Amino acid sequence: MVTAKNFFSQEQQQQIEAAVREIEQATSGEIVPMVIDASYDYPRAEMLGGGSLALATAIFLSWAFGGESIWVFLPLFLIGYPLFRLLIRNCPSLKRRLIHPAEIDAEVEEKALVSFIEQGLHKTRDHTGILILISLFEHRVQVLADRGINAKAPAGIWDAVVRDVTSGIKDGTACAALCREIRACGAVLAEHFPARHDDTDELPNLIVE
Repeated sequence: MVTAKNFFSQEQQQQIEAAVREIEQATSGEIVPMVIDASYDYPRAEMLGGGSLALATAIFLSWAFGGESIWVFLPLFLIGYPLFRLLIRNCPSLKRRLIHPAEIDAEVEEKALVSFIEQGLHKTRDHTGILILISLFEHRVQVLADRGINAKAPAGIWDAVVRDVTSGIKDGTACAALCREIRACGAVLAEHFPARHDDTDELPNLIVE
C-alpha cells in the first residue's frame, strides 16, 4: 500500500530537497513540499457505506434464507455493519466513491490552510511562503501561497502547478513534476524577492506525514 512515507523513494526525496535548496539560494522566499496520507478520515463515508451494505446484505439473506424474520435480519445487520465499515476503511478506491468531490475539495483546502499555519509558512519575513500539498487518498494537489507572493504572482500560476504535479502523479513521474514546479515557483519568487545577504533557511525542504 502506498503511503506518504514510501510515495517517494529516499533518492527522490533527496532530489526534491535539493531542488528546494537550489531555488532558495536565489530568493528570500520559502517553498515547502508536503506529502500526506489523507487530509481527513471521512468517517461519514464509512458509516453510510457500511450501513448501506450491511442493510442490503441483511435484507437479502433474511429474505432468501430466514423467512423474512426480524430475528434473522438484526443479527446479520449487526454483524455486517462493522465488517463492511472495516472493508471500506481498507479499500481507498471504494471509500473515495462514497465521498462527494466537493467534500474532498473542501477537506484538502482546509488541510492546506491548517498545515500552512502549523508549519509556520505564515511567519516568513516577507510573507512569501509557498506550500505544495500532495494528499494521496484524495488524489489532490493543493498550492497555498502567502500574501506577499500572491500579490506578485502571475494569474493562474498555482493552477498550472497543480495540473502539472497531478499529471505527474497519474503517469508515475511525480518526483520530476514536483521538482519542475518547485523551480517554476522559485523563478517567480526570485524575480520579485531575490536572495538577501542575511537569508536563512526558515522552513523544512520536505515534509512527509
